[in-house]
Amino acid sequence: MKLYGISNCNTVKKARTWLTENGIDIPFHDFKKQGISEELLKSWMKQIGWEKLVNRQGTTWRQLPDEAKAAVRDETSAIRLMLEKSSTIKRPVLEMDGKIILGFDEAAYQSLFGIK
Repeated sequence: MKLYGISNCNTVKKARTWLTENGIDIPFHDFKKQGISEELLKSWMKQIGWEKLVNRQGTTWRQLPDEAKAAVRDETSAIRLMLEKSSTIKRPVLEMDGKIILGFDEAAYQSLFGIK
């Protein structure tokens, strides 16, 4: 089990705080500092698709030139962008038993960890 994200992301902070407050100790991988591999991105994409993994709501995406945004049209181009700019990966990504949960939803985490 591992939580992936960027330390200064507000949504990642919420997820980490929730996990700590509920006594759940999960290793954290900051892909801004520790990087991310193409293989890992591909394995996530097999589960959820590249469209969901690209964070189109974030500041990094909004600051991209229109040509760069338009160039993201398939798995290969999405991976290229996410490897270059890891903050374009939607986060957090919770990896558990080979499956991933994208984003943070308190109710989903409560259900997942059996907490009421």
